[in-house]
Amino acid sequence: MLVKDRMTSPVLTITPDVSIQDALASMRNDKVRRYPVLDKHGKMIGIVTESDLLNAKPSEATTLSMWEISTLLSKITVERVMTEDVITTTEDCPIEEAARVMSDNHISALPVMRGKSLVGMITETDIFHILLELMGARTPGVRLSVEVLNKPGKLHEISGVIQKLGGDLLGMAAIMGSRAETRHLTLKVVGVQPDVLQKAIEPLVEKITDIRKTEIK
Repeated sequence: MLVKDRMTSPVLTITPDVSIQDALASMRNDKVRRYPVLDKHGKMIGIVTESDLLNAKPSEATTLSMWEISTLLSKITVERVMTEDVITTTEDCPIEEAARVMSDNHISALPVMRGKSLVGMITETDIFHILLELMGARTPGVRLSVEVLNKPGKLHEISGVIQKLGGDLLGMAAIMGSRAETRHLTLKVVGVQPDVLQKAIEPLVEKITDIRKTEIK
C-alpha cells in the first residue's frame, strides 16, 4: 500500500495573509486540524495547525480588554504562526514509511508532493484506519494472539491449519516476542469457533497469550 492509495486529495489550503481568527473559523467549519499554506502562485510555503492558531491567542492572564484582544488577533496572520520547514512525502512512498516519518518527527500529517505541486495529505487518522483494516477490526470473528518461534514457515503452518478447519485469515500483525528468538502474532480468524481454533493451534506455538470472540457493536 502506497501513500497515494489513502491520501486525501484535493487538499483544503489557506493563504498566508488570512488572520488567525478567520483561519480558526475555517478549520472548524471544514472540520480539519491543519492547512497547508500556499502563496499566490500556488507554491506551498508552510503548514499551520489548529494548535498553532490557538497558541497565538493571548493568555487568560492578559490585561488587555476584549476589544483590544480582538483587534490584536485580527492583525496576526497565518504567516506569523505557520511552520515553514515542512516535512513532506510523495505519492509512491510506502504507507509504513510515511507512518515512521510522522512518528519519528512527532507530527500528525504529511503533505504529499508531486514535484513542487501539492497533490494530497496523509494523516495519522488515515494510518489509524489502515490499522483497523489490517487487524480486521470491523469484522466479527476470533482474535488470536500467540507467541511463536521466529523461524521460516511458521505463519504458513498456522494459516494452513486455519484453512483445514474451514476458516479464513482476515487480518494479522507481527511484533517482537518476549524473547529474541520469538515473535508475537495477532490473527483475526473467521469461520472457526474459539475452542476448536485453540485446540488446533496450541501444538504449533510456544503459547497462546489471548483468544477471544469479537463482536461489532
